Amino acid sequence: MISLRIIGVFLFFLLVSCENNEQDELVLWTKDDSIEMNTEFSEEEEYYIQQYLKRRPNWNMIETGTGLRYMIYSQGDGDSAVRSYYAKVDYKVSLLTDEVLYSSEETGPSTFKIDFSEVESGLQEGIKRMRVGDKGIFIIPSHLAHGLVGDMNKIPPLETIIMDIHFISQSK
Repeated sequence: MISLRIIGVFLFFLLVSCENNEQDELVLWTKDDSIEMNTEFSEEEEYYIQQYLKRRPNWNMIETGTGLRYMIYSQGDGDSAVRSYYAKVDYKVSLLTDEVLYSSEETGPSTFKIDFSEVESGLQEGIKRMRVGDKGIFIIPSHLAHGLVGDMNKIPPLETIIMDIHFISQSK
């Protein structure tokens, strides 16, 4: 799965940088080429997400218009997430292969400003659907996670991530 995507990205950059045989000009990558490539990546990613969900038939995921899938599996009794407040969360980030990449068990809880920080846009969207005390799972497609380059550490390029989130608290 990952190797085909990396090869695709490599071929994309190779095509963009190749020279025309006779005119010594760069080959232009058209908007239509980009749309076609993005469509292929999106279809492949959707296929892998569907396969992942088939292995979890008890998960009742809700899909948003952006492609985020989420499920609140334990209800809290706190307030709903508030824009511009700081959210404190326990988390586990994994891939569709179930490989855990990051976890608050190792680093401690994370705090970020709701709608105003540089965490994944899928996490921002998901946290706004939670209440303090909730525990939820987010399936975040690559375009809402780390996109074309990954996180330059553990998350590969064009990779869907799974976040298991416990919304511990929020503050101004």
